[in-house]
Amino acid sequence: MKRKTTEEYLEIIYVLQKREGYAKTGKISQEYDITPPSVTEMLQKLQKEGYVEYTKYRGARLTEPGLRIARKLMETHRIIADFLEIIGVEREMAEIDACQLEHHVSIKTMKRLKDFVDFINGAPDRPRWIDHYHDYIRTGKRQECSLFGAQDGRRPL
Repeated sequence: MKRKTTEEYLEIIYVLQKREGYAKTGKISQEYDITPPSVTEMLQKLQKEGYVEYTKYRGARLTEPGLRIARKLMETHRIIADFLEIIGVEREMAEIDACQLEHHVSIKTMKRLKDFVDFINGAPDRPRWIDHYHDYIRTGKRQECSLFGAQDGRRPL
C-alpha cells in the first residue's frame, strides 16, 4: 500500500473522528472524491494493518498506532505550513502545499524545520531579518542592515 495514501486516510479519519466520533465511509468518499466501495476496501486494509477499527455501516476509528501516526502527521503538516507562512507563502497556499510535502520530508529535515519554526515563533520580538526578507520578496532589493560598525570588520546582518 502506498505510504502517502495510507497517511492521507489516517489524517482524514483523525479529523472526522475528532469532529464526529467516527469517520464514515461516505464522508471520506466525499473528501477524496473516491467511490464508497474503494474507501471501504482501503478501510479494510487499514484494519488488517492495525491502524483502524472498521465497522460496516458505522465507519472507522483509529487504533492507538493509527492515532500516533495521525497526530505526528498533523504536527508535521502544521510545522510545514507555519514554515511556508514564515517565508511569505499565504496561509491558504501553505496549507495546500503542506498536504503534499508532509508525505515526502525526511525525519532529519522535519527536525530542522521544527527547530526553525519553534525558534522564530518563540522569539520575544520578530527577527528583523524576516522583515528584510519579506521586503526583498516584495521589492527584489536587499536592505542594508548592520548591527556593527564598519570599523569592526564584520559583515552586516
